[in-house]
Amino acid sequence: MQTEMARAGTETLGDQLRTWRTRRRYSQLALSSETGISTRHISFVETGRSRPSSDMILRLADALDVPTRDQNRMLLSGGFAPAFPERPLDHTDLEAARAAVREVLVAHEPYPALAVDRLWNVVDANAGVAALTSLASPALLTGQVNALRLTLHPDGLAPHLVNLAQWRVSVLAGLRRGAEARGDDEMFALHDELAAYEVPAGSDERGPAGGQVFVPMIVRVGDDVLTFLSIISTFGTPVDVTVAELAIETFVPADDATRQWLGANVLRTE
Repeated sequence: MQTEMARAGTETLGDQLRTWRTRRRYSQLALSSETGISTRHISFVETGRSRPSSDMILRLADALDVPTRDQNRMLLSGGFAPAFPERPLDHTDLEAARAAVREVLVAHEPYPALAVDRLWNVVDANAGVAALTSLASPALLTGQVNALRLTLHPDGLAPHLVNLAQWRVSVLAGLRRGAEARGDDEMFALHDELAAYEVPAGSDERGPAGGQVFVPMIVRVGDDVLTFLSIISTFGTPVDVTVAELAIETFVPADDATRQWLGANVLRTE
């Protein structure tokens, strides 16, 4: 929270409102129509001539789909307390959310599934994930494990991805979209790090073949080739920053061979 207060102190509420309005491609008139707040009042907030209430800040932020983390920043800049707590996932108040995540992960076994934060740091994973991460260097599995770094790093799963370049293009595009939507410098930094990883010569960077409706993740494990479809889920009505930024990525077998391999090689959680 101290970091957010420091960031809030370097940028006025008006600056933040204007930035989010521009990012969402809203004119002052469009934002006025969405919120019922006059364009004159919005203009005064942006120029610092008017000090809005906390309710008004939240109404403007909600209309602009501002993430909870940044809504707190806007409130701090406006002189108000944050509206959304940011508690660690192991906090007692988040026990229900933590249990729900674990239940989803275990229920998905033997198929891989993991929970990540906004920077794709792994906060929980099931036994199916362990069957794939065993292919990576142990150095990438110590400390805070980052799912995207683990996937694209030359010492991670990258050498085992049959369609590495294709998967890489898809992952980087999704990460950049997320960074642009949030205006998140840390996400941009992660994108630039991953983009700098070397791609083996001859890798196919084309998009999905004709008739495909998704980019698969194709992994070679020994003599077997596993093909997965990735699905990402989030909490629908979060009121905590940590929970709002959690996502669960589940990998579904795209063919019978992958389904059978997982059934035979993944030990389900007791």
